[in-house]
Amino acid sequence: MTERKGTAKLDYLRKIEIDVQEKWEKEKAFEHDAPSTVGESNNKNKYFVTFPYPYMNGRLHLGHTFSLSKCEFAVGYQALKGKKCLFPFGLHCTGMPIKACADKLKREMELYGNPPQFPDEEEEEKEKEKPKTSDEIIIKDKAKGKKSKAVAKSGTSTFQWDIMRSLGLTDGEITKFANAEHWLEYFPPLAVKDLKQMGVKVDWRRSFITTDVNPFYDSFVRWQFNTLKERKKIKFGKRYTIYSPRDGQPCMDHDRQTGEGVGPQEYTLIKMKIVEPYTGKFKSKVFYSSGMKGKSIYLVAATLRPETMFGQTNCWVRPDMKYVAFETASGDVFISTSRSARNMSYQGFTKENGVVPVIMEILGQDILGCALSAPLTSYKIIYALPMLTIKEDKGTGVVTSVPSDAPDDIAALRDIKKKQALREKYGIEDKMVLPFEPVPIIEIPGYGNLSAPLVCDELKIQSQNDKEKLAEAKEKVYLKGFYEGIMLVDGFKGQKVQDVKKPIQKMMVEKGEAMIYMEPEKQVMSRSADECVVALCDQWYLDYGDAEWKQQANEALKSLETFCEETRRNFEATLAWLQEHACSRTYGLGTRLPWDEQWLIESLSDSTIYMAYYTIAHLLQGGVLNGQEPSPLGIKPEQMTKEVWDFIFFKTSPFPKTDIPKVNLQKLRREFEYWYPVDVRVSGKDLVPNHLSYYLYNHVAIWPQDNKKWPQAVRANGHLLLNSEKMSKSTGNFLTLSQAIDKFSADGMRLALADAGDTVEDANFVETMADAGILRLYTWVEWVKEMIANQNNLRTGPANTFNDRVFASEMNAGILKTEQHYDRMMYKEALKSGFFEFQAAKDKYRELAIEGMHRDLIFQFIEKQTLLLAPICPHLCEYTSGLLGKTTSVTKSSWPLAGPVDEILIRSSQYLMETAHDLRLRLKAYMLPPKSKKADPKPPAKPSHCTIYVAKSYPPWQHSALSLLGKHYKSNKGSLPDNKVIASELGALPELKKYMKRVMPFVAMIKENLEKNGPRVLDLELEFDERAVLMENLVYLTNSLELEQIDVLFASEADDKVKEDCCPGKPFCVFRSEPAVCVSLVNPQPCNGLFSTKIDVRQGDSRDSLIRRLCKVNRLIKDMSKVKLMRYEDPVGGPRRVPVLGQEELGKLPISSKSVFNINLEEKKVTLADNGLSVDIGDTLVYLVQ
Repeated sequence: MTERKGTAKLDYLRKIEIDVQEKWEKEKAFEHDAPSTVGESNNKNKYFVTFPYPYMNGRLHLGHTFSLSKCEFAVGYQALKGKKCLFPFGLHCTGMPIKACADKLKREMELYGNPPQFPDEEEEEKEKEKPKTSDEIIIKDKAKGKKSKAVAKSGTSTFQWDIMRSLGLTDGEITKFANAEHWLEYFPPLAVKDLKQMGVKVDWRRSFITTDVNPFYDSFVRWQFNTLKERKKIKFGKRYTIYSPRDGQPCMDHDRQTGEGVGPQEYTLIKMKIVEPYTGKFKSKVFYSSGMKGKSIYLVAATLRPETMFGQTNCWVRPDMKYVAFETASGDVFISTSRSARNMSYQGFTKENGVVPVIMEILGQDILGCALSAPLTSYKIIYALPMLTIKEDKGTGVVTSVPSDAPDDIAALRDIKKKQALREKYGIEDKMVLPFEPVPIIEIPGYGNLSAPLVCDELKIQSQNDKEKLAEAKEKVYLKGFYEGIMLVDGFKGQKVQDVKKPIQKMMVEKGEAMIYMEPEKQVMSRSADECVVALCDQWYLDYGDAEWKQQANEALKSLETFCEETRRNFEATLAWLQEHACSRTYGLGTRLPWDEQWLIESLSDSTIYMAYYTIAHLLQGGVLNGQEPSPLGIKPEQMTKEVWDFIFFKTSPFPKTDIPKVNLQKLRREFEYWYPVDVRVSGKDLVPNHLSYYLYNHVAIWPQDNKKWPQAVRANGHLLLNSEKMSKSTGNFLTLSQAIDKFSADGMRLALADAGDTVEDANFVETMADAGILRLYTWVEWVKEMIANQNNLRTGPANTFNDRVFASEMNAGILKTEQHYDRMMYKEALKSGFFEFQAAKDKYRELAIEGMHRDLIFQFIEKQTLLLAPICPHLCEYTSGLLGKTTSVTKSSWPLAGPVDEILIRSSQYLMETAHDLRLRLKAYMLPPKSKKADPKPPAKPSHCTIYVAKSYPPWQHSALSLLGKHYKSNKGSLPDNKVIASELGALPELKKYMKRVMPFVAMIKENLEKNGPRVLDLELEFDERAVLMENLVYLTNSLELEQIDVLFASEADDKVKEDCCPGKPFCVFRSEPAVCVSLVNPQPCNGLFSTKIDVRQGDSRDSLIRRLCKVNRLIKDMSKVKLMRYEDPVGGPRRVPVLGQEELGKLPISSKSVFNINLEEKKVTLADNGLSVDIGDTLVYLVQ
């Protein structure tokens, strides 16, 4: 971005914002309590909006701000609609990130001192290059090229200390952050400060932080979990979960640096026993080594298609890949990659959980050619063959080969069969390859029983290196095979593939030929920089897979307003696949599980119904974030028993045994009953698959019989780009909330946030737009001040001119349109109709109202504009409201009422603007020099006059075509037939024969306009009087085109060409230059900057027409009525005399309004006719400005 030249306008807006925020603070403008009596009435006229509390491990940034701005704008609008609004704001501290960062700082101080002296980059690189131990294998997922959100935001710093320094903290301050609780004291107050600077309409009395540091919130979460357990929603057992070995606990979405949303992927682990005859290499390097003797040795391959194992012809191993042989719990030896062995060790495959007892490391080339006994295949022995494309980041590094149904396998098998040199290179004998042919196991409609060879032949795949073609082949075969394939093998013959997958897997597992194996779908890195595995863990989990609970969540979704179909589809997909969710962990911050205190409740589980806590937080905590000061109602945390919480949140619960006064408990219940349910929750779309779905589940679990407490609406938005690029500290493309306010002001930033985007697609905050916003807002306030100062110069009396009526109608239409956009939470659109287009309507009025703008309309406009913009830019609107003399705050004002909208009048005004534009283009074309071969042809003289022809009806051929189209449109219920049908019908009409070349282009134009403007384009006449509109705006048109005169005539009075080219709504114009004689106009008044000028005098001109012409030439003359036109008594000698100071009128006579100028072109003379006398005026006239 270019550097700003100055910040005066920005400073001006910031000063207004600071003053307005102080005023709101004093008035407690956003603090609202429930009425003292609440009926059971459904129409409580309240609006409760929430935003997922942000995580307190840093300053709030523009991404947070974009999402929460939707809440902010909604509250501003709903308050204007007369609703009592509540926008509370909590601050989240539960989970791993804070603890992980604090522990990282501790480690850095232990290793490198305080303040730490880190190794330089070269040493670091050497460290990185050292081979990692098997416990720290980090596999780079090549599919994930882009940095995750967490990585992008932490910048390029590898050390936590450096990250803290980048936040502007000194070494002395950073030391304190090694204690996790310090984060809870430091960042939450900064978040509150930044949000207050933004001017959010938050009731700060209801704010709090999470974790057991806050005794009231801790008690609330304990109550929630006790209730869920009572209702059998929480269970205990061994479950597969994404797990961080370094942290020693499950790694949920919010604990991840990369891999958000990734779950465990189930594979069938196929056991292929290495049997005799052993290869020489295998014998010497593997079989005879200590630890292997007497043991069964298996190559293990992970497959997603156990039903295809009947077709195995070989298995694939990568020659240069490192494998490990490790002992399993049963005493067998498995050969796989280290990464997969590490996963298996957390799934009960080894004797000790998380420990891989490695016997030896093996290179793939050492096991090539091994004979294998594989389950289900019709071949008694198959062999391990080389494949160079096996990846290390998925599966076990050993791959089963089913060439009948896998394009990759048939391509590789054909390669090794064709290439003897390849076989010799890896010591593969002919008997290991040549006898093996694909085995038909599945019949696929259209592809037969050997689908992979068929498709590879069709696509002319030559080798396993034809990657693009192989990808296409897989796409064709795999899905069709799974969903439409029919099994051909004994025991499963005639059954669908998708129906036998699980039974075949179960059969192999029961026979000991296979095992269930899990690994993450993609690489997952925890925030402690550990590559996660899938572990079989003892854990407490929320059983989101429970059929009855899932059904209830779907019921809640049916009545949920999602504002767009994509959000609804995301919810439906999530509820369909969601199963168990581990809600407990051992590391981090949070609330302890009340019945098993070794466990902490994780961050996605303590944040599902806390919106209910907002309703009463102010009465328990009174705005003290950690809840550690006396409660406003004198309640102590230990008094908040399960029965007390039940009484507050369940209206059928009896009054509990407690020493809390009844009046206080009833007040708490009243607050909850009044504010609940949440009317809208705003969030990023990435929270739909986790937090927002859990939000639905937990509400139906806690209030199963009271659907009036269930969420009403969820508004999901996309991520925020900054200047069309992903926000990232490492690239410098990043803004915190406080930086954005300093750079653009609060209202300038809010304007750009509203303009950034509305849908679930990624939005874009553009800094140049924010800068332009500062200018727009500043200009708007200055214009309001100017109007207030000059109000006595504005027109008064009846506001009934054409442009007055249009402006009033456009204001009313703008209000209605903006209201619809605010209702749908479409703030970009609301800003467009309620500010940009609203301002454009005012600018148009100012331009067209030649007679002057009407005072009442201008002040109505200022008032309405202030209210339409108030939800988005409240500070400036509060200030503007004050300038208008309003004593009540704009936050307590009412949404403007829209008067009648005359759509036809608005369209007639649009017609006027389009006609003026068209006339300007035609005038420009008229002024172009004629196309000529002669050098430098002269352009025509500027015309002085114009005749505009308007048509009452279409020319006959167009009339016939339109009539036919109108008939079809009615009979086809709002659509037109194909052009061929129209052309044949029109061709049959005798009156159109000679116009057929022009008819179809005309039809095409009408069709296009029909899509844009609706059925009125088929009308045979205009809905307004075209001539009357032009006549009423003749002065504007004449001035706009800088012409002397415009005449408006009906096309029926013109020649045939004009009649042909003129139709309703498309006037025709003819420009011409009237002859003239040039005279000088002099001004003898001293020191006024008004100079001599030359103007043309035409036959029949009046005094006023000359004055008007003079004012066009001399822009310093603002008021025509103050100009006095005079002639010399002596037209020859008068101009030669020196004027006498103070006696400017000496020797001159005034020209009356009844005088008419006549011209003699031959003699270049001008005479003046007045009262029957004709006098020669010479070549000079005098003008005086009073």
